[in-house]
Amino acid sequence: MTGSNFARVTALISSVMDLHVRIALQEADKEKRRLVGGGVMLGMGLTLMTLALVAAELVLLLWIREAFALSWLQAAAAVAAIDVVLAGVSLRIGGQMLKGPYLPETTAGLIRTTRALTGKS
Repeated sequence: MTGSNFARVTALISSVMDLHVRIALQEADKEKRRLVGGGVMLGMGLTLMTLALVAAELVLLLWIREAFALSWLQAAAAVAAIDVVLAGVSLRIGGQMLKGPYLPETTAGLIRTTRALTGKS
């Protein structure tokens, strides 16, 4: 292969690589916008869900007070007791779901992440 042919092949490969890099950067930009938009929508959804749960708690408090002719303190205590029971059930189910066995790669990753977050080496 002569020097000029080698230069042409090199230039062609370089041009193709530049095109691929440009396309990859465009795709990364689209993915970034998609992920940011998704994160914003998830944040908005979580905020609205939290507000809905607060409103539902208030409705439950008012209903319990009216239905059972309780004082505000008694009704609030009843709602708190319901919340504690539901939280306990949720934590128990979640704990069971998170029990192992884990793949060795997953365990190693969790250990590394925990050490990084706690500052231990």
